[in-house]
Amino acid sequence: MARLPAFDLGRRGTQITTQINAKKNSTLCVNPRYNLRESASSNDLDNMAEPLISYYGDKIPRSMCHMVKSVWPEFKGDAFLSDATPVPESLSLMERGDFLAELLHKYMPDSYPDAITLLVKAASVEPSEVYEESPIYRFLHLPFTKYVSKYGLDHFEESMTAQYELTRLFTAEFSIRPFLERYEKQTLDRLMQWTRDPDEHVRRLVSEGTRPRLPWGSRLKRFQEDPAPVIALLEELKDDESLYVRRSVANNLNDIGKDNPEVLLDTAERWSENAIPDRQWIVRHALRSLIKQGHPRALAVLGYGAPKNIELLKSQIEPKEARKGDAVRLTFTLKNTGAKAEELLVDFCVHYVKANGQANSKVFKLKELRISAGETAELSAKVSLKKMTTRTHYPGEHKIELLVNGVVFNAGAFDLVE
Repeated sequence: MARLPAFDLGRRGTQITTQINAKKNSTLCVNPRYNLRESASSNDLDNMAEPLISYYGDKIPRSMCHMVKSVWPEFKGDAFLSDATPVPESLSLMERGDFLAELLHKYMPDSYPDAITLLVKAASVEPSEVYEESPIYRFLHLPFTKYVSKYGLDHFEESMTAQYELTRLFTAEFSIRPFLERYEKQTLDRLMQWTRDPDEHVRRLVSEGTRPRLPWGSRLKRFQEDPAPVIALLEELKDDESLYVRRSVANNLNDIGKDNPEVLLDTAERWSENAIPDRQWIVRHALRSLIKQGHPRALAVLGYGAPKNIELLKSQIEPKEARKGDAVRLTFTLKNTGAKAEELLVDFCVHYVKANGQANSKVFKLKELRISAGETAELSAKVSLKKMTTRTHYPGEHKIELLVNGVVFNAGAFDLVE
């Protein structure tokens, strides 16, 4: 099987379109397979999961059966398919991986080393019914990595070898986590070796597999309490030549900052010294959650101080009354009333109404800009009220705030009506 393009479980794209100075429209995406620009969309793994589940049906076990029988003719494929199909629709995507791994175990050799050797060979066989253009193509290998985490914990060397091979086809970021919990030092030592591996997929596993708060993965509580072992690995990857790896490093640091913000800030400050542009990008991306919170030290790392002479001159929200499915246009006019130019990082916040009538705030990126003394700048954005799998819109007043270098300006509100 040919090597796959870089795999990323990151967000597929935003639900927001921004317009800056009324000159340029752009729909922003974050998945590197489509567009490398950054956005402020919510972490839409659920948006991703829904279509993947719709593809993760009976073609998966049929393709798996073909792959295993190609390397082990004794495999009882008919019995496996009888148990595996139809794939239960009630199961989530990850649960379907567990389900198929458990059925594989039923029909594979009793010896784990023998079984995993066969499965690693099978993973490289071209599937019979799932093709590279399919959205589910990479997830075909999910049951293979699930097999390792479920049945390989008593076989460290065989399992690490298997994960090394499987991560080059899919990702072993989920299956490596039980090994970090049971064999922390041994696994960290192996991962340190892999920071120098020529394959970017393997190097990415070092970072992604040690994320304390990996989406869809179990929490690594040990590293939530003390992320020092993870930082040591990330130090080796901070100038990696691959954006695929650097993005994972930034995401790992962002995870660390949710439990240990001072560790993230110390690392960001240290890495910012004499940093090449690629490392500067890591620092900026890693600080995104703290930036949205208006954290002064995080803003200072990026060179943004408190806005001393910035005024919100005008704020327009149209329409003032909106319905589900509409888009609300926001326009903000900022003025620098001082005698010196100011560097600004501008975000905006929407206070979405929840089912209980309370508000839930969400911060979106808007613009980084420089405003000269006495000058004004107009910024605009559109907020979509279309139905999303990650957000249900409820009627009520939605307050809008503008955040300028972390300082909050009240920008008005719109009402969502039935």
